Amino acid sequence: MAIFLFFSLFSNAQNIYNPQNLYESPGGLFEKDSLRDLYIEFLDGNYHNTLVQSFFNNPSYRIPATVTLSGVAHDSVGVRYKGNSTFCLPNDDQNPKVPYNLDMNYWVSGQKLMEKKKVKLANAWLDPTFAKEYMASKIYKNYLPTPEVNLVKLHVQGNYLGLYVNTESINKQFCEKHFGEKNGVLFKCDPIDMFCDPSPNPATGPPPNLGWLGTDSALYYNSYDLKSDNGWAEIINLIQTLNFNPSELDSVLNIDRTLWALAVNTATLNLDTYNGYYIHNYYLYQTEDGLFQMIPWDLSESFVGAILGWDYWSPQQVYNYDPYGSQFTAGERPLLDYLLNHPLYRKIYTAHLRTVLTETMYDTTAIRNQINQLQNLAVSAVQSDPNKLFGIAQFYENVDNAIWTGWGFGGIMSSINERNTYLSSVSEIIQTTPYISEVNMNGNFVEATVSNPTQVELMATTSVYNSKFNSFPMHDDGLLGDAVANDGIYTLELPYLSNGEEIKFYIRAHNNNAVFVSPQRAEYEFYTFHPNADLTTAQEINSIKVYPNPSSSTFHVLSESSSEIDVQVFSLYGQLIFNKKTNANKASFDLSKHPDGVYILKANGESLKIIKK
Repeated sequence: MAIFLFFSLFSNAQNIYNPQNLYESPGGLFEKDSLRDLYIEFLDGNYHNTLVQSFFNNPSYRIPATVTLSGVAHDSVGVRYKGNSTFCLPNDDQNPKVPYNLDMNYWVSGQKLMEKKKVKLANAWLDPTFAKEYMASKIYKNYLPTPEVNLVKLHVQGNYLGLYVNTESINKQFCEKHFGEKNGVLFKCDPIDMFCDPSPNPATGPPPNLGWLGTDSALYYNSYDLKSDNGWAEIINLIQTLNFNPSELDSVLNIDRTLWALAVNTATLNLDTYNGYYIHNYYLYQTEDGLFQMIPWDLSESFVGAILGWDYWSPQQVYNYDPYGSQFTAGERPLLDYLLNHPLYRKIYTAHLRTVLTETMYDTTAIRNQINQLQNLAVSAVQSDPNKLFGIAQFYENVDNAIWTGWGFGGIMSSINERNTYLSSVSEIIQTTPYISEVNMNGNFVEATVSNPTQVELMATTSVYNSKFNSFPMHDDGLLGDAVANDGIYTLELPYLSNGEEIKFYIRAHNNNAVFVSPQRAEYEFYTFHPNADLTTAQEINSIKVYPNPSSSTFHVLSESSSEIDVQVFSLYGQLIFNKKTNANKASFDLSKHPDGVYILKANGESLKIIKK
């Protein structure tokens, strides 16, 4: 049901943009509180041999199958196997529990499985707990756009194949969900190397470390997998800027989002990442503001995972992995070299790492409770899984402790506890920081109560892409709107007020050793303010009427003073949902395919809030 309440655009106070509203509501494909059964039925009885051969010889080849979920059958779904080590290891043991990639509209245009076009099913082959990717996703999504994860029971040809990890695909749907558009350049940053390539001369490529290889795009083909129609010129420009003109990097890369990704990687001991041991498992997406966004992918090796198994790692070396990269040689990771040797970016990275620790990683009771809930939901499916690699005792044991089976698998809680202990001893992380205790609006002035700063900035933008924040100094000198000098309240009139647009901002305080931001998840979260001040509730503003209220899907806009209507609907965060002009005084819109939440309707100059429930 959609209920539409209408307001002048914003109250005379700051709000906080909450990106968690972009994630799926309960009941969708990534439902966390239930364990569904998914069925795949191939017409080809020799499907397994066909898919194994194509995995090596023609990886994009798919064969048709019927996919059924919750009693709804979907015909002619394109199916292939996926993965690397998680395919090779079970397949080498002739175990059928390999990962699956389902393309719902490969042959049937527009076909979806609970609104998703692609479904990726991982086998958790190297995770005895079935919880590592799930828990990592819940942590990452607090700080940057992240694929959603849950568990499903997979049945193939009528037989229960086992418990699988259902992971959201990074594709156009994902990009539109998080960035409000989907046609930008998209790369999966993963080398072509295969764990078990049977060919005599297997293809290899350098790691996708964003190092300079030359101007010929072919030099990058084995390291970066292009997922959009084009984009080689754009990613080469990013790499060239990083390596030869890094002072301009913020014009082609969302640096803050990258710092968040690096901070969560190191806090969770996800060493299968750019700043981990293996350089891969991330996507780059270029939004319409020209900035590449770093998106995490394949979080199954979080909390150390199977990386603990290498002989030349001792557990303590892994737990004490330097968050500032002293273990790497110069030039090995150009992006890390630049960001962590840049004084401001290093402080921001440290601030983000400190936030992840204090908000999430130190709350081990909450993490343990979430794992318990997941395992209680999954235990029956694990017990009956005929193809699992680990026993039920290891299912529980590996949550609390590392286990050794001739190979090492990091425990979730033991890795977190050891990592917390180590990072809590790193002097750069435990420096005394400034502290922002309160942020308020006083008319058009922002007031921030800050202790222990040497500098306070208001970072602001009007970008609909929530990016390119600019710095404006705040003062505590009793001038220019500041009421009392030296009272710890820093003041500045909001910039961009004359534009009449929504202003997005956060506060950044510095001292000699550290940075602190408010909100602490900025720039993923930020305050919003609109110059229009009065908050009212109505179905009608001036000559514009909107009805019915409530509505299950469709609403109508009527103008009593005009023979035409120009209507735009935005998300609350400035992303255009649709745009429509009519030569009549009435227009209709359908929000049934959009998530519940708050939208902004602009009709013939009038701005209204829409709350879809």
